[in-house]
Amino acid sequence: MGAVIVGKAESMELLLVALLAEGHVLIEDVPGVGKTLMAKSLARSMGGTFKRVQFTPDLLPSDITGFNIYNRRTGAFQFQPGPVMANVLLADEINRTVPRTQSSLLESMEERQVTVDGETLALPNPFFVIATQNPIELEGTFPLPEAQLDRFLLKVRLDYPDRDEEVAILERFQVTDPMEGLKAVADPGQIAGLQKQRAKVRVSAPIRAYVADIVRATRNHPLLLIGASPRATLGLMRAGQALAALRGRDYVLPDDVKFLAQAVLSHRLILKERERVRGQGGEDIVKDILAGVPVPPDIGA
Repeated sequence: MGAVIVGKAESMELLLVALLAEGHVLIEDVPGVGKTLMAKSLARSMGGTFKRVQFTPDLLPSDITGFNIYNRRTGAFQFQPGPVMANVLLADEINRTVPRTQSSLLESMEERQVTVDGETLALPNPFFVIATQNPIELEGTFPLPEAQLDRFLLKVRLDYPDRDEEVAILERFQVTDPMEGLKAVADPGQIAGLQKQRAKVRVSAPIRAYVADIVRATRNHPLLLIGASPRATLGLMRAGQALAALRGRDYVLPDDVKFLAQAVLSHRLILKERERVRGQGGEDIVKDILAGVPVPPDIGA
């Protein structure tokens, strides 16, 4: 991926964390910062299939999951798979479509299967969704409910490149598109195997307690209306296992948990109305919680 993407090392690492942890990613950022390019380069690097859907108000659930079409030649109905039948799916501007269509995708993310006319079909393995939403333009959008935001393992921001990175982008793309020369370094079967190996990364009792204490602190924070769910607790542990594996360890450290806490928890928190008006955000709350929860000693090794 680094052969195509300039900078964004942390964002690429977070995407790989979500992939190994069998989760999905929500990217909230302005258009043109490389969301599609990052998703396509990930799909090509892992040797998997890639599909992109531009979400619009008139998009139907069947446009995501697929539908049965009558075949006159055979006299039978034939399933026409939707874009969800891919290893990597980019759901662009997911907040621009109606809740019914949003739910069809989010159900597929959770169940890893689709049901069309009573027939249930398994999705490819691995199945990884990168959804995007524009935080600036709110007109004509349908914000994701908190229960659906909870289905995303991580929320990532790409941000604008700095000056040196932008100059490097111009140099890299001046003559040719580096995507054309990008080769697969794995295949979907290997990725699925790595996901199983990730589950074997050791999480010691103090680390498990640390993860639980951080998440439980969100439920008692005075600025929050609702804290993170037990799904977030599991997500933070699994993300920690994936990060440890990516960094060459078979055990999770407190620093892994602290590094991931913002991306795993911030989008799951519901602030009180007064705090939202004051400009507080989930990132500020997570930072405050991390400063107050005692860190266990590094005993993972």
